[in-house]
Amino acid sequence: MDGFGAGDTRTSARGVWLFDQIVSLGTVVLKDLGGDRAGEMAAHRYLSSPYVTSQGVLEALGSRTGQACAGRRVVAAQDTTEISFAGKSAGRRGLGPGGDGKRAGFFIHAVVAVDADAEALLGLVGARIWTRGSGPVADRKTRPMEGKESRRWSEGAEMAADQLQRHATQIVVVADQEADIYSHFARRPDGVELLVRARHDRALADGGTLFAQAARWPVHTESLVVVSPRGPGDKGRVARVTICSSQVLLARPASADPADPGSLELGLVEVREPNPPAGVKPLLWRLATTLPVDGPEAAREVVRLYRLRWRIEEVFRALKSDGLRLEETQVRDPARVFRLAALALGAAVRIIQLVDARDGGSRPMSDVLDPAFTQAVAALSRAKQGGTARQTNPHPEGSLAWLSWVVARHGGWNCYGKPPGPKTMAKGWERFCATLTGFVIARAEAVV
Repeated sequence: MDGFGAGDTRTSARGVWLFDQIVSLGTVVLKDLGGDRAGEMAAHRYLSSPYVTSQGVLEALGSRTGQACAGRRVVAAQDTTEISFAGKSAGRRGLGPGGDGKRAGFFIHAVVAVDADAEALLGLVGARIWTRGSGPVADRKTRPMEGKESRRWSEGAEMAADQLQRHATQIVVVADQEADIYSHFARRPDGVELLVRARHDRALADGGTLFAQAARWPVHTESLVVVSPRGPGDKGRVARVTICSSQVLLARPASADPADPGSLELGLVEVREPNPPAGVKPLLWRLATTLPVDGPEAAREVVRLYRLRWRIEEVFRALKSDGLRLEETQVRDPARVFRLAALALGAAVRIIQLVDARDGGSRPMSDVLDPAFTQAVAALSRAKQGGTARQTNPHPEGSLAWLSWVVARHGGWNCYGKPPGPKTMAKGWERFCATLTGFVIARAEAVV
């Protein structure tokens, strides 16, 4: 993949190999990824190569995602996660404090692309990876926007604009309450819509406050909202909510940059659960957006698009304790850790894409594999088909679902029982890649 080695073919090939190993083995432990001592050392050499940067890896992955977004309405969901090291892993030179201010760690602010209509994960748009300094910092109120960590929310919107504007028909950047920053809306990139869950009861330019005004609006409509699982063991739930919406004119807060406009007109959609189940905190979302909010249909669409933010939470779970366990890596040098983190972030996205595709869908195989391999994948698909209808690949050739079926079969799925999960897909990807490589080599030698 271009960008995995800054123009050095051998390094790029090694990066692609390491990326595929992370996807297939579901780990970032270099000893396990290498398979033997020679493979382990090859992984170490890649992470230490002067041709490799975390930003180069991220840009290569983002470029591929841009192509996958062609002709699509896209939700660019952004969020931040923390990687902290504890116990034997805690002593890390060059890494500043994590979120608790004590343990060594670093942060990843990522943006992923989601098909706004099919709700499928399209790929990684980009990310920023950084560690904090150990010294004191000036009070945040005295620092300009460019000097604050909260600048990352505007940077995420800019990433989406840079990578996707040439391809997507619409870009909606979605974020949770941390992104409720006046400057984030004031500095919105051209051609990008914003959708943020409001955190602050802001003053309105014509008097009153945001939340108090919304509380007086009449209900537009009622709807069912799927509440995503909060973690392992939580199956999520369906909430019946009321929805109201209108335009609002926010006054610039005293803490905002004086260069920002004195007021901003936004849409606000309030989603409220009047009768939650016993013992359950009622759902209450106030969604600030640059999208239209006039009428029930527009308001419901804003709510649906905001729900797609949970896809980036899935990616972070796959990256951390529920999947690749990046926080357990034994790589200690910060630059090498950041390069590994960039690869692991892309691998977490790839694993979820394969799981997504198991139930069908219209996404093409090119989201994750070069179309030049279509003929080879078709041969492997035929080899994995059995004598019954259940053991026949039911998906259109060239689709991501078609490829996912082949990968699942390589992972040991028998076409019966429950659908294949992330572990089956990861194991299947390893075996599939090995088989595909052998098939391609054999075909090439036969031609010669």
